[in-house]
Amino acid sequence: MAHPLVEEFNDYRTRMNEVILDQDNKVLKRFFSLDNQTYQDGALPEKTKELLGLVASMVLRCDDCIKYHLGTCYDLGVTTAEVYEVFSIANLVGGSICIPHTRRAAEYWEALAS
Repeated sequence: MAHPLVEEFNDYRTRMNEVILDQDNKVLKRFFSLDNQTYQDGALPEKTKELLGLVASMVLRCDDCIKYHLGTCYDLGVTTAEVYEVFSIANLVGGSICIPHTRRAAEYWEALAS
């Protein structure tokens, strides 16, 4: 059974994505599809793309995006050491404003691993 923090995020994300996609808005459906396709293996492997997405999400300070990328990274077998290197890059690029997001990301990573 998933940690409550992880379960709550995934349940909410799934439910709201269904609400959005049920509106049958072509632009939103295409955007969701493009997002999905972007993170598939290509010249860069999926794992690398997810780590890049995690850095970008941290610098842009999007906690939902951070959780999503952490969950996918966890599923892809990313190690804790690799995640913390991403945290260090994000903080270097984004500055100290990323520290609160790093705290929440560390908490979420621990929840995934529990």
